[in-house]
Amino acid sequence: MSNMTEKESYEGVEPLLEIEDLEVAFQSSTGMVPAVRKANLTIYPGQSVAIVGESGSGKSTTAHAIINLLPGTGKITGGSIKFQGEELTTKSRKAMERLRGKHIGLVPQDPMSNLNPVWKIGFQVREALKANNVVKGSQAHERVNQLLAEAGLEDTERVAKQYPHEFSGGMRQRALIAIGLAARPELLIADEPTSALDVTVQRRILDHLETLTKELGTAVLFITHDLGLAVERAEHLVVMHRGRIVESGPALQILQNPQHPYTQRLVAAAPSLTSARIMSAHKQGIEITDEELLGAGMGSTATETAVEVHNLTKTFPIRGKRGQTFKALDDVSFNLRKGTTLGVVGESGSGKSTAANIVLGLLEQDSGKVIFEGVDVATLNKRERFEMRRNLQVVFQNPYGSLDPMYSIYRAIEEPLRVHKIGSKKEREKRVADLLDMVALPRSAMRRYPNELSGGQRQRVAIARALALRPHVLVLDEAVSALDVLVQDQILHLLNDIQAEMKLSYLFITHDLAVVRQIADDVVVMQNGKVVETGETDAIFDNPRTEYTRNLIDSIPGRDIPLGAF
Repeated sequence: MSNMTEKESYEGVEPLLEIEDLEVAFQSSTGMVPAVRKANLTIYPGQSVAIVGESGSGKSTTAHAIINLLPGTGKITGGSIKFQGEELTTKSRKAMERLRGKHIGLVPQDPMSNLNPVWKIGFQVREALKANNVVKGSQAHERVNQLLAEAGLEDTERVAKQYPHEFSGGMRQRALIAIGLAARPELLIADEPTSALDVTVQRRILDHLETLTKELGTAVLFITHDLGLAVERAEHLVVMHRGRIVESGPALQILQNPQHPYTQRLVAAAPSLTSARIMSAHKQGIEITDEELLGAGMGSTATETAVEVHNLTKTFPIRGKRGQTFKALDDVSFNLRKGTTLGVVGESGSGKSTAANIVLGLLEQDSGKVIFEGVDVATLNKRERFEMRRNLQVVFQNPYGSLDPMYSIYRAIEEPLRVHKIGSKKEREKRVADLLDMVALPRSAMRRYPNELSGGQRQRVAIARALALRPHVLVLDEAVSALDVLVQDQILHLLNDIQAEMKLSYLFITHDLAVVRQIADDVVVMQNGKVVETGETDAIFDNPRTEYTRNLIDSIPGRDIPLGAF
């Protein structure tokens, strides 16, 4: 579409999907709550469109309205959805069932809850073919294998006989793509199709999806909160905020020249784009950018170590295979310098979380040492280990799982102080109030419970609790990966400010290299339980020594997109 405008390239073409003034609302105890307000969207045959926005912006609700699969009490309360010229909002349930799958396919977000755990993968693909009357009888077997191969799965005969739990996340997502494209639909809705996957797996799957849909002439509607990914994969971009479409147009144009303040904030906060901005600044000879000040810490001046890890090994028995073991860590060594951030990166299964759990004393290594502030942790007695815990705290990925739903926010933050017998009741109250200030939460949050807070607010509570005992080292295990871009950006800035104020050292475990580019002083790259590369962040990004690291950096979505003047 190089020299043509978007409008010209689709001139005279009948739209595949036309949404006009769409209104969707959910029933609540106080009446109908609007979720989508007056949304307009057109998709042409073979076009790729992305809807971006944070949680609650209405992007998934819009997608589910198209196929009449709104969750819970959701209802279309106004507007029109036309597919191939036919009005969908007035169609019967039966007619919509015939349309779903056959003409509009869906790749849902969470493969584990969208694949039936008791059915073999091949059977689930066959069911999709049967439901849409695609092929019958003996041909179905061949067609299942063909679809699994198309989706990029190898050894399809064997794979078809496996259950979802025997698949990795990437393989499960491929199986869902096979099911979504089984009936060769004209439109495929991909709802956050790769948000739970490593960047390298994500890139392979999206490349594959792009090739497939181009060959089949399928139009794709991406739902994502990753702006880098949206611009890399879609021609047309739609930005949603609080149920409304605030900006819409050619993807690259919106990225390079965002008009709406909300879009401008999204562009400024996206880690993949920030990473690209840092890279291009370095190429122009600019030594340090505003973005990098986020990870400045004490930088290259710090020489004392907070944590040293020497030659750690850890093996686990393989379930169901007697006598067989799996080596999760193989001679792993790294140092965290005082007052700095060390990013430990790698794909799922690289051993990064195992290493973090050994540092935290939650797992025991087979061999090797962990030195904390100059002392070998293995030599500590029970009381000394309890003391060490004060100085070494953790923030996990999932604030739902790490906060007790029965504890008020006050009690959750106050608990470590009580366990370690710190201060009187009054002093503890003051400390909790100070901690809430520190993580930018209102003091009124004390009386609330985790289920009354958003994901980002919960993560702030988890950080406040981890800081309650004034630790020296904070282990952050995928602590921002479940958050929306804008919330993630706020939390990263918050962590940076707290680090500067409290002279903290961070061990930052993540699979997201774009975030590491922003926040880490040093990086350790792990693969299959081994350290494959280690060094200062700049050196690793500007000059990766291994193919594996280069591949991780190249897979950051949107990193090659020209960013214009913005």
